[in-house]
Amino acid sequence: MPEERRVIHEITPLMGKDVLYIADRHKKEFTYPIHNHEVYELNFVEHAAGVRRIVGDSSEVIGEYDLVLITSPDLEHVWEQNTCKSDDIREITVQFDFFMSEDNFFGRNPFHSMYKMMNEARKGLCFPLPAIMKVYSLLDSLSSVKDGFYAVQQFLTILYELSKCEGARTLASSSFAKIAVEDDSRRILKVKNFISKNYMEEIRLAQMADIAGMSPSAFSRFFKLHTGRNLSDYIIDIRLGYAARKLVDTSHSISEISYECGFNNLSNFNRIFKRKKGCSPSEFRENYHKTRVIV
Repeated sequence: MPEERRVIHEITPLMGKDVLYIADRHKKEFTYPIHNHEVYELNFVEHAAGVRRIVGDSSEVIGEYDLVLITSPDLEHVWEQNTCKSDDIREITVQFDFFMSEDNFFGRNPFHSMYKMMNEARKGLCFPLPAIMKVYSLLDSLSSVKDGFYAVQQFLTILYELSKCEGARTLASSSFAKIAVEDDSRRILKVKNFISKNYMEEIRLAQMADIAGMSPSAFSRFFKLHTGRNLSDYIIDIRLGYAARKLVDTSHSISEISYECGFNNLSNFNRIFKRKKGCSPSEFRENYHKTRVIV
């Protein structure tokens, strides 16, 4: 069994009353290990097709352009060299330290879309190419803005433009990222909370419909409308997120984890995990630990 290891907790260069840290660099390879940090981060990568991006339990090979926002101090992430052959990779990393809350300035109406985006980015938020192109010139020139006020103003414009775009998608699963479920519908929220607390048990459609106070057929339509998934797929994704977390954080056997997360059949767990994550549970654990170092 692999030994338990910890993610590097990066100490940010942001100090005291600093607001932004901007690193704009050209390099030939990615070498920094998997890590997390207290501050928020927007990371842009250009000319790095073939690089593997890991954010929580999400693992994807990126194309020529990649832009990801991360706003959770616990969410580990890394960009790995993988099959990238580019000898001129550009990476712009912006770390920032201003807390967005409904109770402060950023909770006001003009910032509503930004506040919502920052909330979603606790699981890591990946932006589509049209959104990247919309803010490219602002990102490109950000490190050359010498006046701190105008640099912050330009960065806020970048965040605002990104918050208005369509097609951004979250990366890590809620259960892996340890994010409490939130939903506009009180009925759906009750169901999601029940699943989050009881994912290791058998969960039936009729039981969930009863919690929501609806007939099973009406609940099925209602749930899919609100989540974009049917109930069984949603439950499987929640269980897989918890399973991936246990594969990373514990030395429990794959069989133990399978049963702990509500899968009553090991081969079924292996099959579903591979279909959803693109690798077997053992490969996921091995690959994840390859990117870690003991600190």
